[in-house]
Amino acid sequence: MNIQNLMAQAQKMQKEITKKKEEIDNSIFEGNSEWVKVTMNGKKEIEQVTITYEETIERDDKEMLEDMIKIACNDAIKKIDKEYESKMGAYGSQFNGLF
Repeated sequence: MNIQNLMAQAQKMQKEITKKKEEIDNSIFEGNSEWVKVTMNGKKEIEQVTITYEETIERDDKEMLEDMIKIACNDAIKKIDKEYESKMGAYGSQFNGLF
């Protein structure tokens, strides 16, 4: 096998990986617990938080609480991604951002 074939295979694999990542990024995922439903995109960004337990929560308080949960979760995810990048960044550059 020559180096040109190897490079062609690597480029093909890179395109496939990029396509799969875009598919995941554009997908919507839903997480549920007994009282809360969370909708998140494939980039790990929370799109919506819905509190399904409403017996003791006022409407305005419920909406504010949903927003605060969304903000806090997205903040934690960003911190995880930053830590992952700082520890794995050297490896990621070798694989063109795969990590």
